[in-house]
Formats: sequence, structure tokens, C-alpha cells
Amino acid sequence: MSRIHDALKRAEQERAASTGTHVEPAYAQPEVQNESMPARQVLADSRITSMSTVSPGVSGLTYEALLARCAQTEWNPDPRTMLFFGDSDRRAGAEEFRSLRSRLYQIREKMPLKRLLITSALPKDGKSFTAANLAQVMVRQHGRRALLIDCDLRKPGLHRPLGAAQSPGLAEYLLGECDEFAPLQRGSMENLFFLPAGRTVASAPELLANGRLKQFLQRVEPLFDWIILDSSPVIPVSDATLVAGACDGILMVVRASVTPADLARRAREEFPDKLLLGVVLNGSEKVQRSKYYYGEAVTSPA
Repeated sequence: MSRIHDALKRAEQERAASTGTHVEPAYAQPEVQNESMPARQVLADSRITSMSTVSPGVSGLTYEALLARCAQTEWNPDPRTMLFFGDSDRRAGAEEFRSLRSRLYQIREKMPLKRLLITSALPKDGKSFTAANLAQVMVRQHGRRALLIDCDLRKPGLHRPLGAAQSPGLAEYLLGECDEFAPLQRGSMENLFFLPAGRTVASAPELLANGRLKQFLQRVEPLFDWIILDSSPVIPVSDATLVAGACDGILMVVRASVTPADLARRAREEFPDKLLLGVVLNGSEKVQRSKYYYGEAVTSPA
């Protein structure tokens, strides 16, 4: 290789001399490697250097930084409604959430899907129950990480079934009172993180539209497999439509024999067709199950 380089260099010098001009070498002499170092070792060192400089993502955050800043806290989940904190895998409704998880992964094969909004037409339809248990069933798969966010800034409630603290939370972050790490919580379930709503605020629409929610999601998105957002109900207030703009898909929760059909249709019309993934029927009558039964509806306490 050295002889070829020297020949090219001499040819360029001779051509320059004949024309009276100065010509820079077309090929720079490669940096001499340690000849005693095996070629495989040189390649390995090159890869190590390259890997060490790779950014963890556009946000610059790493999962290790998240764990260091987000201390584990004591949660006291409600055993009646939080289906996956206990040892039993056969609780009523658990299999339906596994089925829902499978369908979401099938949808994800066809479209980008990580930020998932859970909402309903009216209060007490079961959206928070659905959001919390969906986040739990996602992290039951090995190595999967999920972030559950309470975006109901008017009537925060998702912290109650989890037995977690309400503040600091999303409201404090949107107000600029803390960074994205300060309000995050993690309990006893591995890889499940929770962002509570924080203190009740009167300016919920203005806070949700100030751009900081999108900024937060962009920064933490590389750290999680799923981000599940629980919003205010659609009919009473407009907050859910603001949150939807930062999400990849929407699940509507309808309570069987309770949610009026006309209001469910009105709520559905608030969102673009491309975002609406489907409807979760909650509170359906219990079905006689065999050991091989797979259902589609989920049941929560009234």
C-alpha cells in the first residue's frame, strides 16, 4: 500500500514540475497504526470508540439517568381495581387486558404507536381503570417499560387506585416549577413509571396547550416502550382534544348500559379518524369462562 502511495505522489510531483504549478497530494498518508497490534484488536477498539460517542436519543436522556433521578416510592395499589400488582394472573379482567395488549401490538406493526390516549365521553366510564391496568399489563412483558400519565388537571384521580402521591406532577411541570424528572414516580412494579396530575389548576386548557407537554413527551419518549395518557372526559371539557394532538392513537372507553349512545358518538367525533384506534367496552356482564376463554370486554367496579 505504501509503494502505491509513493508512486502516486511522485507522479503528481512530476506533473506539477512540468506545468510549473503546485499540486497537493490526492491521497493523504494514512496514520500509522501500531504494527504490533493485531488487525482484529484495532477494529474492536474502533467499534468501542464509536459506541461510546453514540447519543442515547434526540432527548439526550438515558434510562440510567432516569433511574438515578426518579427514586422508588411506596405505593399502596387498590387490590380491587389494580389487577396486576398481586401474585394471581387469573383475576377477572386480566385476560381481557392481555388481549387488548396483543391488539395494540398488531396495530403497531402497521403504524407508529407509542403515545396512547385513553379517554371517555363521561366521567365514571372507566378510562382511568383502563389506562392504569393497560400500563401494568404492558410491563408484565419482560424488558418493556411504560409511563402512565394523569392528564386530568381539573379532577386528578389516577393516583388514588395506585396509592401514589398526587404532587408534584404534570401541573407543576407545565407551570415551569420543576424539570421533567422531579414529578416522576416508580413503585414496586418494575419498569412502571407514573406522572401524577399534580395540584388542581383552574387554567388546565392553557397549560395543556402551552407546548411543554409535547416537549416533555419528546424528551422522555426514547426511554419507554409505551406512554399511556389518561385525560379528562370529552363531553364536559375540551382538555382531551388538546392532549390528543400530542398522541399517536386514541382508545375510547364506553361503559356498557351506562354511556348514552348519542354522547359516545359526539365524543368520538371530537377526534380525527386516523387517531381513533377503537373502543373498549367496560363493565359488561360477566361471561361464563372456561380455562381457554378469551374475552374482549373488560370489567371494572362501579
